[in-house]
Amino acid sequence: MKRSTMMNELSKLSKRNMVSFHVPGHKSGKIFEKYKIDIGSNIGEFDITEIPGADNLYAPKSIIKESQNRAKDFYGSDYTFFLVNGTTCGIISMIMATTKPGDKIIVPRDCHKSVISGIILAGILPVYIKPEIYSKLFLMGAVTPEAIERAIQEHPDAKAVIITYPNYYGICSDIEKIVKIVRRHNKILLVDEAHGAHLKLSEKLPISALDAGADIVVHSTHKTLPAFTQGSMLHVKKGRVDIDKLKFMLSLNQSSSPSYLLMISLDMAMSIAAEEGRFLMEKLIENINGFKNEFTEIEGLNMISEEIIGRYGVKNIDITKLTISMKEIGIEGSKLEEILRKKYNIQVEMADIYNILAISSIANEKNDFKRLCKALKSIHDDRKINHKRIDIPEFSFRIPKIEILPREAVYKEKENISFIESSGRISGEYIMPYPPGIPLICPGEVISREVIEYVKILKSLGISIVGVSDSSLDTIKVIK
Repeated sequence: MKRSTMMNELSKLSKRNMVSFHVPGHKSGKIFEKYKIDIGSNIGEFDITEIPGADNLYAPKSIIKESQNRAKDFYGSDYTFFLVNGTTCGIISMIMATTKPGDKIIVPRDCHKSVISGIILAGILPVYIKPEIYSKLFLMGAVTPEAIERAIQEHPDAKAVIITYPNYYGICSDIEKIVKIVRRHNKILLVDEAHGAHLKLSEKLPISALDAGADIVVHSTHKTLPAFTQGSMLHVKKGRVDIDKLKFMLSLNQSSSPSYLLMISLDMAMSIAAEEGRFLMEKLIENINGFKNEFTEIEGLNMISEEIIGRYGVKNIDITKLTISMKEIGIEGSKLEEILRKKYNIQVEMADIYNILAISSIANEKNDFKRLCKALKSIHDDRKINHKRIDIPEFSFRIPKIEILPREAVYKEKENISFIESSGRISGEYIMPYPPGIPLICPGEVISREVIEYVKILKSLGISIVGVSDSSLDTIKVIK
C-alpha cells in the first residue's frame, strides 16, 4: 500500500538530520534513543480506549492516577491533571473554573491567544496591563508587581490574575512579589507556565511558579520536556480553587476520547525528568555557557542575557531560551532563520522582526551548540548575504480600547471593510503577528491608525498575520 502523503513528507523531513532548536523537547525522539526507550514498532498497540486495565482520565483509579501522582510529587502540587488537548485546554479550563460570566480578570497584554479564547468562552471582561518594553530587540519584557498592584486597586472586583511566566523569550517577571500582592488582595493567581515545565530541574534556573506560590499552573510538557506535542499538565494548590468545578471544566474542554499515546508520553517525560533530569540539565547549562562564551566573541551579534535583569521589569531569565539578533549588522530575524534552515540544516523555534528564538532542552547535545555557533560565525562573515538595516517606527504597544466584551463581539453581526480604512471601527477578529501569537487587536476592540501602520510594516517584512479570515489582511471583519 502506498504511504500516506503526510507520512511520506514527514519521513523526508526527518531524514534531513536537522539540528532542532525548536519544540517539542524530545528533539525528534533523540532522547528516547539515548535512553533506549522503545515506543514500539507498532504504536497502534498503545492507541486504545478506556477498556478494563487502561483506567479513565476523567475518573482515574489505577495507572493514570499513579502517573499523575508521580507528576504531582515531582512538581510539589496538591493535584495534577494530564492534558491531552494541549496547554490551551488547561488555560481555558482554569479561567472558567475561577470566574463566572461577567467577572473581571487581570491579564498582561502579551498573553497567548488561548487566554483570550478562555476569556471569550467564560464571558468575562479582561483588564489588561502593559508589560515593560525591551526596545533594543523590540520585544515585550516582564510585567512589574507595581502594574499588578495598580490594576487590582483600580479593579478590586477582579476575581483573578493571570500571567505568563516565563514568556516566549524566557523573560521572567518577579513572580514571588506578584504572589504576595495577589494573596494580599485575596485574588487567585493563574500562571501560563507553558515554557517552564523544566524549571524544577536546576536551582540555576528561575524559580518555578508552583514553588513561588501560584494557585494554578499549566505546563506545555511537550515544549521543554520530552513529551509528544499536545501533551501538557495542569497543577493546582488546594485551598483557593474549587477542584470539582475545575474537573468539570477540564472534562468540558478536553476530548471525551483522550489519547493514550499522549498520556504515555507524559509518563515517559516524567520518568526521564525525575530520574535523569537534573543530570541532563546540568549538562545542558554547561553547553549553553560554552556557546555563550563563543558567541560573545562575534561582534555585532546580540543575545538576551543576564544583563537585562533588573531592567524592563525583569527578575530573571531562562537561559535555555536563546534569543539572538543580527540587527546591528543588518540581517533581520526572518532572513537569519531562513539561512540557518536552508544552508546549515538548523531549525530554530521562530523568527520575528529582529530576532530568532532557539529553544534548547535536555535532549540537545554539545554538538548542536557547536553547529549553531559555527553557523552564526559563518553568516556573520559572509559578505554575499544582503545586509539591510531595518528601522521600525516606534510602536507604543498601547492597549486598545475595549468597546464591547470579546464574547459579544464574536457573536455580533459583522461586515467586511478595507483594512487600511478601518481606523476607529470595532474589530470582529483577532489581528495577531505569528509567531508568537500575541494579539495586537482582539474582537471587541477599536482599531487604531497606529496598528494599521504597524501591520503594514510587518506584512512588508513577511511576518504572518493570523486570526483574520482574509489572510492577506486587505479586508477585515468589523462590527456593523
